[in-house]
Amino acid sequence: MPPVPSVTPDWAYERQHWRRGYFRVAGVDEAGRGAWAGPVTVAAVILPGLATDYPFRDSKQLTAAQREEYAAEVRRVALAYAVEHAWPDEIDRLNILGATHAAALRALERLTPPPQALVTDYLKLRTALPLSAPPKADALSYSVAAASLLAKTERDAVMRELDAQYPGYGFASHKGYGAPAHRAALEELGVSAVHRRSFAPIRRLLEDGEGSLFPAWA
Repeated sequence: MPPVPSVTPDWAYERQHWRRGYFRVAGVDEAGRGAWAGPVTVAAVILPGLATDYPFRDSKQLTAAQREEYAAEVRRVALAYAVEHAWPDEIDRLNILGATHAAALRALERLTPPPQALVTDYLKLRTALPLSAPPKADALSYSVAAASLLAKTERDAVMRELDAQYPGYGFASHKGYGAPAHRAALEELGVSAVHRRSFAPIRRLLEDGEGSLFPAWA
């Protein structure tokens, strides 16, 4: 297994909230925002406020095996966690940012005990809770890194399931992003029910007369 990346998160953003008496700080992050197919997945995680060092890192810095190992550790140590998906119909209705916000708020509502403050990866949620939303927070904050691990691994599992349900698109390999193999599959198979019709490449295919070959997602 490759060594853990040298970029190390810390508790700086959480401490800003702890000093104000907010000890249940939820980290929030998403996966799949730029994909052409499948859900955008948002996780919220409250870690124990003990300033413990964890191996958690931005999921993009890790191998698939490391992500699965550390995601299991997140679930083991977290005070609370929740994962929510916004599916393509919601994305097409609200736009990708609106759908991401909606899924994030659903995840936060499911946390027990509830959070007292939030740290997000530049996701400026409409919430009454105290909020820190720095860019690249998944590489800077343990709580957000933990959320990134859950969001990425849960979404990857969903895309593997969709690969079995919608064969030929290669969802298990490219996870719905605009890889050359995905483009080629769309040209051959057309648009499926789990593609995001509001995204420009998919919208262009539909405008050119490429219909959906599969029934709507249920």
